[in-house]
Amino acid sequence: MSDKRKKSMFSGPLVAGALKASVIKLNPAVMMKNPVMFVVEVGTFIVLLMTLFPGYFDAKDRIGFNLTVFLILLFTVLFANFAEALAEGRGKAQADTLKRTKKEITANKLLSGGGTKTVPSTELHKGDVVVVSQGEMIPGDGEVIEGLASVDESAITGESAPVIKEAGGDFNSVTGGTRVISDQIKVRITSDPGETFIDRMIALVEGAKRQKTPNEIALNTLLISLTIIFLIVVVTLGPIASFVDIDLEVPVLIALLVCLIPTTIGGLLSAIGIAGMDRVTQFNVLAMSGKAVEAAGDINTMILDKTGTITFGNRMASDILPVGAARLDETAAWAAISSVQDETPEGRSVLEWMRKNGKTYETAMADGGTFVPFKAETRMSGIDLSDGRQVRKGAVDAIRKWAIAQGGSVPEDLGAQADRIASEGGTPLAVAVDKQIFGVIYLKDTVKPGMKERFDQLRAMGIKTIMCTGDNPLTAATIAREAGVDDFIAESKPEDKIAVIRREQADGKLVAMTGDGTNDAPALAQADVGLAMNSGTTAAKEAANMVDLDSDPSKIIEVVAIGKQLLMTRGALTTFSIANDIAKYFAIIPAMFMLAIPEMDALNVMQLGSPLSAILSALIFNALIIPLLIPLAMRGVAYRPMSASRLLSRNLLVYGLGGIVAPFVGIKLIDLFVHVWI
Repeated sequence: MSDKRKKSMFSGPLVAGALKASVIKLNPAVMMKNPVMFVVEVGTFIVLLMTLFPGYFDAKDRIGFNLTVFLILLFTVLFANFAEALAEGRGKAQADTLKRTKKEITANKLLSGGGTKTVPSTELHKGDVVVVSQGEMIPGDGEVIEGLASVDESAITGESAPVIKEAGGDFNSVTGGTRVISDQIKVRITSDPGETFIDRMIALVEGAKRQKTPNEIALNTLLISLTIIFLIVVVTLGPIASFVDIDLEVPVLIALLVCLIPTTIGGLLSAIGIAGMDRVTQFNVLAMSGKAVEAAGDINTMILDKTGTITFGNRMASDILPVGAARLDETAAWAAISSVQDETPEGRSVLEWMRKNGKTYETAMADGGTFVPFKAETRMSGIDLSDGRQVRKGAVDAIRKWAIAQGGSVPEDLGAQADRIASEGGTPLAVAVDKQIFGVIYLKDTVKPGMKERFDQLRAMGIKTIMCTGDNPLTAATIAREAGVDDFIAESKPEDKIAVIRREQADGKLVAMTGDGTNDAPALAQADVGLAMNSGTTAAKEAANMVDLDSDPSKIIEVVAIGKQLLMTRGALTTFSIANDIAKYFAIIPAMFMLAIPEMDALNVMQLGSPLSAILSALIFNALIIPLLIPLAMRGVAYRPMSASRLLSRNLLVYGLGGIVAPFVGIKLIDLFVHVWI
């Protein structure tokens, strides 16, 4: 996302919309969703009645004071509503952008009898097949079943670089509202109207529709409990005050209640959650729920694929090494023949190596054969030639077993060559024809820059990293050591990922993982945080609870940091709010009772001017602190990787101590002016 978008927190249109929404939210039906602020609103209404009808309430000599209390309470409620509306406004601004991409699109629907019919995209249903040509918009979410095309997904991801979509494999998923910029594809629609990916995005980024997370519900319950307790305390203060000859009128008691209940965090809690979801969305990650974002902040273990996540993933042939009695030319020729119909980067790189090194092979022999695709179970691919010979390339142990099963033997130097390649961080692929193993292809992959430092940061957060790879143990160990992960699983199969996730979860840990293929879907569903790639299959995206629109597998690291920032922001502001309330108790209560109970003057450390000025000063401070904290709630507390104990100590020092000191200073300064005015 652009910096301009990130800096638009307080842009004119957003602020204007939030100001309007903050008034609309005064509707009691809306305010009841926030019980703490609803209590404040009820108190505001009562004081308003006493201001408008002083004779009925026998408060003619208190009109000025009551009006002042009413205005302060009103601004307190409006500021809280403004914080929530501003957070929602940012989400709605993005939703409006998405809605513009969901304009009426026509589709070329393929008819059962042949030919096509032009229909509105809203009439398409799951299972329909459409033809999309160059320059046309893809009318709905689906999977490419025929053809290959370059697709512009900038309307969804914000990135201008086109992506290749083709039938079969893990990159056949397309999103409605994106545009085909070359060639033609046939797409099978996988969603009904109103259930498309864009529809889900619109619903999720609109903050008003965000569901509360379990932690937020628990904190809300605590705030409601504190509000009820202080409501009972304030109600009983009236009779107690009368007993000691102190006249506490209703506006004074209401002002006291508002100062005592946790209005600061109560007013900001919803905004913090919405802003946290918005930060994830601005990072081009679509979270299916606030619960997923919070779970990311509590992650203990992270499962990462090696290829494409830790390494660049473009394993290229850097050498071909014969074994046994085989010669280089014949080994290279068989490696090329096994790769002619192999469209993977590894297969193409073998042919590129042949071209660069001036090696030749019989193309006619390869063209006339039947391609055998790679499978996770066999861990090899190859070609069956028309003369009956079988050519295979794949994992060394898999080729070794295959050759032995054909009645062949294993060259003595095969293991040494494979081990040397693996020890250098490469990937060895053995090449065999029927029962004879000819040699090894040396594939090289490199760790992405900065990954070791990022894993060090995760370790500082207390997060264990586990790398999954199909490579042999030596290669896996080399890459794991270079990248700095805590553990690895070599020769990993899809079921191994589920097994390690379940094992970690059985130990009470929360697990995150990334994936893009259909075979990743079970593990993504099992993980507490599953981040699917937008370029991946529909099955993977439906199984995950987050989708990365940029299809960057390493982004899971940033997602965890955002989740931790959300939890840290909520914890920091809760600490600050409760510390604020404690300080206000010492500011108000001694000042209220010191005239009737002189002994309480010892607790009046702030030496406030009078009981009324103490209450008004605390009430004004209470109203001002909410808008002052809105930028922090929206932006989030700056997160630095550290252990939970250090994080708690830092929060208590900065926000706990700060929350105690700020009211003492602020209320005292306000009292200097209020006391003179009264």
